[in-house]
Amino acid sequence: MPISMSMMILGSQLLVPVADNVPKFDVGRSCKLDLAATAGLTDGQSLKSCMNDEQRARRQLGALWTKMSVAQRESCADQEAVGGTPSYVSLLTCLQMDQWVRKP
Repeated sequence: MPISMSMMILGSQLLVPVADNVPKFDVGRSCKLDLAATAGLTDGQSLKSCMNDEQRARRQLGALWTKMSVAQRESCADQEAVGGTPSYVSLLTCLQMDQWVRKP
């Protein structure tokens, strides 16, 4: 069965390259959900503290992002897509761990 030109064009739209920029996350929502999930179990981390941690990690990712391979970025970004509460801290940790594993 021959593939039509429209099918090829439609299929090509499914391939999305990893951006050269750090993904954008709604960390305000993530921090609120994380704090609500651990209410009474944490050492009193505030929403402001969580947001500060996320902003600091976002800045660090900005410096690291283009130094990482596309495969590393895709792998870690895909992991952050699971669960609905993406985090720059978690994304940074994933990339750093990948760097440590690859070091000789």
